[in-house]
Amino acid sequence: MKYPNITSGIFLSRPNRFTAQVKVNGQIETVHVKNTGRGKELLVPGAEVYLTEPGTPGRKTRYDLVTVRKTNGLLINYDSQAANKAAAEWLARQGFDKVMPEYTYGNSRIDFYMERGSEKYLMEVKGCTLEIDGTGYFPDAPTERGVRHLNELISAAANGYHAALAFVIQMNGITKVRPNPAIDPDFAAAYEHAAASHVQSLMLPCRIEPDSIEIAV
Repeated sequence: MKYPNITSGIFLSRPNRFTAQVKVNGQIETVHVKNTGRGKELLVPGAEVYLTEPGTPGRKTRYDLVTVRKTNGLLINYDSQAANKAAAEWLARQGFDKVMPEYTYGNSRIDFYMERGSEKYLMEVKGCTLEIDGTGYFPDAPTERGVRHLNELISAAANGYHAALAFVIQMNGITKVRPNPAIDPDFAAAYEHAAASHVQSLMLPCRIEPDSIEIAV
């Protein structure tokens, strides 16, 4: 997945979840942040950020913030839509006979339904952008939706599906993700229940560049 028209900037502040103030080519710009997560450990004053300029008519902001260099030098894709797009590209290379996004199962939409021969698969994707001491953690904020999706995957596994929770690790060099009970104990508990119920956990490390993200397995 590649972004067009990438330019660098310096993060200044984040007035709300959706916008940031960034210095670009000597000018202060209000830019759209493509992730409503907290990101307090990433979006700190002075951080190097990368912006895409979609050029869509009628936009309120000229740029979207998509990539951040953390203070420890780690390059992180901070686009919440990128995980599913990267996963779709990866699934296209995995030899499935059918891949369908946004598949309704139970009371939820699961990110992907796949078939290989007579075997049926469900895969929910979670993008991981939180790194602590070389390990990824999910979530970075409480997620009732994430708990609901795990419960649906548990049900699917019991009904004969190959069910998986896939962590797209939106950071260079990070290969493992752990649940984050300090942030969301309910998700951590549901994750352990899912692991005991034959729901597979997939760790999908990525190659991150300022203008691209690609699953590297």
